[in-house]
Amino acid sequence: MSYSAGPDGLIQLLTPEGERVEHPDYAFGVGLSAEEEAAQIRGFYRDMVLTRRLDVEATALQRHGELGLWAQLLGQEAAQIGAGRALAAQDYVFPTYREHGVAWCRGVDPLQLLGLFRGVDQGGWDPDEKNFHLYTVVIGAQTLHATGYAMGIQRDGANGTGDPDRDAAVLAHFGDGASSQGDVNEAFIFAASYNAPVVFFCQNNQWAISEPIEKISRIPLYQRARGFGFPGLRVDGNDVLATYAVTQQALQHARDGQGPTLVEAFTYRMGAHTTTDDPTRYRLSDDVERWKLRDPIARVEVYLTRNGLADADFFDEVKAEADDLGVLLRDGCRALPDPQPLSMFDHVYAETTDELRAERDWFADYLASFDDPVGTSAAGGR
Repeated sequence: MSYSAGPDGLIQLLTPEGERVEHPDYAFGVGLSAEEEAAQIRGFYRDMVLTRRLDVEATALQRHGELGLWAQLLGQEAAQIGAGRALAAQDYVFPTYREHGVAWCRGVDPLQLLGLFRGVDQGGWDPDEKNFHLYTVVIGAQTLHATGYAMGIQRDGANGTGDPDRDAAVLAHFGDGASSQGDVNEAFIFAASYNAPVVFFCQNNQWAISEPIEKISRIPLYQRARGFGFPGLRVDGNDVLATYAVTQQALQHARDGQGPTLVEAFTYRMGAHTTTDDPTRYRLSDDVERWKLRDPIARVEVYLTRNGLADADFFDEVKAEADDLGVLLRDGCRALPDPQPLSMFDHVYAETTDELRAERDWFADYLASFDDPVGTSAAGGR
């Protein structure tokens, strides 16, 4: 597997102007007919538009008090859809708290994402069913989980066998800020030492909340992989074709038993870190305007239109589908039932322990005390 790239290390197949370019080591559409390739690109476009609509609606819901928080992905749609669509069914994903586009690709109901940020559950999807782990809020911790899971795949004999339906890999997402965490560097060490089948996918959106990438690393992040002994790649994270091609090849590299790869998707967070953040306090609006010209959705739309691969009816259908999704999200979010307070004890362990049962009983007494007008219950005096 070759890992050479251009002079700046950036792998690109579709320019911001919507023009296809060639790369010596990576290509999109290999083995596909012209119509199959066009259909796949139209599918990418649809995924990105719907993912952006999810992000816009969730942000609006938070502003209206329906969500406690929302982690925006505006501008990072290509990085997430490209990576998400590169996965095989048997691959497993460990996300951060921003991988809404990857969740979409894995078939997670968007309302289950909203439920987490509304506080009605801790993530309502089944990780085993979707091969998509629950969101991780602790910065960088998921990279260790991913590496351990990948080592488990090795020990289960589901890697490097040559069986395309059995060999699996793990995709671990994190951001540029998380690259400074000890957990991430420890995960790199373990993955390299055990040749674990994991692809570390860093979405470098250039801002670790309010800290710019220049304060985080003196070299491009993908070059750090060399110090741990495995390949590192930098891809245009606003180019869904290149992101797909690079991630697909890195995952196959891992499935074949060739070990880990670090993929740095070079992109930009056009929105806020979360809805509690005000990016105007620490970055220039001119930077945002420049990156709007590299919008990942716009470049695909230009490419499809210019080459006659999609007509007005297609774009109208996608817009109508996005509008329908908006209605579903607004109505569905408000209709999410409030959880029963004691239900949080039901999912701590597979089997209830004596200690957990005692804690549940104490909390039940405490809740019951609010119905006691004189506060004479046992819990009321605690």
